[in-house]
Amino acid sequence: MTDSVKGRLHVVVLAAGKGTRMRSATPKVLHEIAGRSMLAHCLDTAEALEPASIRVVIGHEGEAVRESQAGRDVQWVWQHEQNGTGHAVQLGIEGLEAEANDRVLVLYADVPLLGAETLGDLAATEAVVSLLTVHMDDPTGYGRILRDTDGSVRRIVEQKDASEAERQVQEVNTGILMARYGDLVTWLDSLEAGNAQGELYLTDIVEMAANEDKPVDAVIAEDAWEVTGVNDRLALARLERIYQERQAEALALAGTTVVDPARLDVRGMLDCGMDVSIDVGCVFEGDVRLGDNVWIGPHCVLRDCEIGPNSVVEAFSHIDGVVTAGDNAIGPYARLRPGAALDSAAKVGNFVEIKAARIGERSKVNHLSYVGDARVGDDCNLGAGTITCNYDGSNKHHTEIGDRVFVGSSTQLVAPVTVGSDATIGAGSTITRDVGEGRLAVARSRQTEIDGWRRPRKKRD
Repeated sequence: MTDSVKGRLHVVVLAAGKGTRMRSATPKVLHEIAGRSMLAHCLDTAEALEPASIRVVIGHEGEAVRESQAGRDVQWVWQHEQNGTGHAVQLGIEGLEAEANDRVLVLYADVPLLGAETLGDLAATEAVVSLLTVHMDDPTGYGRILRDTDGSVRRIVEQKDASEAERQVQEVNTGILMARYGDLVTWLDSLEAGNAQGELYLTDIVEMAANEDKPVDAVIAEDAWEVTGVNDRLALARLERIYQERQAEALALAGTTVVDPARLDVRGMLDCGMDVSIDVGCVFEGDVRLGDNVWIGPHCVLRDCEIGPNSVVEAFSHIDGVVTAGDNAIGPYARLRPGAALDSAAKVGNFVEIKAARIGERSKVNHLSYVGDARVGDDCNLGAGTITCNYDGSNKHHTEIGDRVFVGSSTQLVAPVTVGSDATIGAGSTITRDVGEGRLAVARSRQTEIDGWRRPRKKRD
């Protein structure tokens, strides 16, 4: 987002605060909204503006903060001593390769819901200083916007420094502002700590600009939640629900049935086809794609997976790193782990775990089974309690099952092993050798009965 008149845009993100009220060993800006840190949300928004540079000011646990965003094209700036927002921005622009008419946008890493569209409105202003403000019914704790009689912004007064009359003002400062680089450098050098906190306030530059008759503009945010910062766990939880409700609303407006928008969590990207239905208490993480006519039952967790069209996922199923072709039935209480794949019309039932295994077309694993490191052909039936014994204590081994195989209940297939197509395995077998095509395999000890056997009884006192 550049233009020859205004100059280039540079972004400074303030992320050095300790976040004492979070009562956590984790840096405040690394606490998460929708499965991603507040800092990550902020940087995503900054990157969407396509600025010439992004600088992040870090301090408390700064190394952990920096490592959390490894791979980002940002510059990291240390603020070892906390001396107010003015001081942080001074450090943030130190050594910045910028022209006098370039603009510097200041963002806060603990304001996770701020969108690029709102910032685009701010960046479009022509003033030397532009503020993002918002009206609040209860402005307690926020700096108040003080205007002249003609409506122009004159200065910002912080809560602790405000008079009783000034505290009645409901238009407040969000802290987010943009200023022309050449003027900003001069004003920051002139800041003084003559306030209740004894800190350098970035907001003091507004009065400096007004005193020089340089225009100060204010863009009023329509959504107070969008510019709300996080100072404690309660605020974090409230913003989480606001974020999730908006995800649910967007899904519903796009044609997805969301049974209860208040009981949905999207922690990544969720792409839904036509006529998808999502019941209560579901969690979607990473990149999840649901095909047309997919029904997700209550309290399911889906992560980095693709569910093919016309599939049903019953209650309390966990699906992670899986691709299904479609017309599948999954659950309830199924667990599909990374590398699992279901071909068309395959069924995985209750209390079944599939890991790194492909289940062929129309094949069924209905009850209480584990299939890992395996390939199951088409039209197979694996009875209740079937287990592929894939791990020998050191290495994983593969099980290969052909088409139209019937595996009786409570069978162990000790890998590496191959079962040929059209084979049948008797219930209760432990298969340690390959089974040929069309063969019946039974591997269990002969039943023995003992006449006159008496069950042990407890001794009475």
